[in-house]
Amino acid sequence: MNQKERIGIFVGSFDPFTIGHDSVVKRALPLFDHIVIGVGVNSQKSHMLSEDERIEAITRLYADEPKISVKVFHDLAVDFAKREGATYIIKGVRTVKDFEYEREQADINRHISGIDTIFLFTEPQLASVSSSMVRELLRYGRDVKEFLPVAPKSDKP
Repeated sequence: MNQKERIGIFVGSFDPFTIGHDSVVKRALPLFDHIVIGVGVNSQKSHMLSEDERIEAITRLYADEPKISVKVFHDLAVDFAKREGATYIIKGVRTVKDFEYEREQADINRHISGIDTIFLFTEPQLASVSSSMVRELLRYGRDVKEFLPVAPKSDKP
């Protein structure tokens, strides 16, 4: 039997990519043959980090994981998912408010595309970590290292 590859997409603006995002990716990894991290670009939004900076940071973080790729997209998540051959959208949920918003998105996405969403609830110790919280701390000159994942050291020169 030739089984179809299980591809999931994990999408967001990731401005910046936090330890909460990293936790979702690592917990989703055993569920999929491949995960595409989609860095969404919305021209209506102002970003702290450029598109290239976000792509580079996430790519460096998962450089040693062949089951993960990082790509940019400028359209709907479901259109990106279809281009990537994904059958699932992966979403992390921190709060009830997040859940309600993401559930509505999941319902619409399934209706217009047939693509389902898998929700992974945030680990309790990471529930307060968000990109907006990290940006706010940075705005006031605070150290945010503890909220950002660290890329593994490379043996390559």
